[in-house]
Amino acid sequence: MRRACSFTVSNALNFRALVVRRSLNFRLNLSCKFSVSSIRMKNTDSCTLMGENNESRGALVVFEGLDRSGKTSQCGRLLSYLEGLGHSVELWRFPDRTTSVGKMISAYLTSKSQLDDRTIHLLFSANRWEKRSTMETKLKAGTTLIVDRYSYSGVAFSSAKGLDFEWCKAPEIGLIAPDLVVYLDIPPEKAAERGGYGGERYEQLEFQRKVAQQYKLLEDSSWKILDACRPLEDVQKQVKEIVLEHVMTCHKGKPLSSLRSC
Repeated sequence: MRRACSFTVSNALNFRALVVRRSLNFRLNLSCKFSVSSIRMKNTDSCTLMGENNESRGALVVFEGLDRSGKTSQCGRLLSYLEGLGHSVELWRFPDRTTSVGKMISAYLTSKSQLDDRTIHLLFSANRWEKRSTMETKLKAGTTLIVDRYSYSGVAFSSAKGLDFEWCKAPEIGLIAPDLVVYLDIPPEKAAERGGYGGERYEQLEFQRKVAQQYKLLEDSSWKILDACRPLEDVQKQVKEIVLEHVMTCHKGKPLSSLRSC
């Protein structure tokens, strides 16, 4: 064993010093030719996901609000606007009723099935989780995602039924955080006057009042609240200005972050 270890302590120290000198020389030479870009590592304190600093990506833009607040109309118009500017962009909706979980949710929403309140809440969350990986891939590839309803809807609607607020938030921890939440604010009474109201399980005036109260508890710095009672074109103009600013910020390298993980 001693013969196999042929390096003396002195030789080992000399060898280590040589490696260090060569490494330093290499770094100094490299810095003369290239600018060094810092790497943003995973930081659980700031909710930052792993990714390179200044790495261009798409923006995650979420639309929230009561039923019949105009989310679908504004999402469609925003899609056309960003495509017209040459951006890579997709429109998503939650629940995604095309998946196996989404089909169960759809049957519930159209009153074709009955489920416990906690069960349906977890199904809504699972529906978002089954799209998370694809969402991250799309965003990092530079595609902006316009999302009609997201985590906030799940928490607001379930807690409006009387479920514990913190319990409702727990399954959402770790989902990708939106860069912008556009909340279309409208009194429940005004929304009820719009066409098609009452076609699904949750479109009941008294329940929508409770949902509106829960939404107020979810507001954070990523939210922009717009008056959805204004003419559609006026709201659309505001949406364009706000969203384009965030899209450009993400193109400049804003890192992705996790939802409510801090």
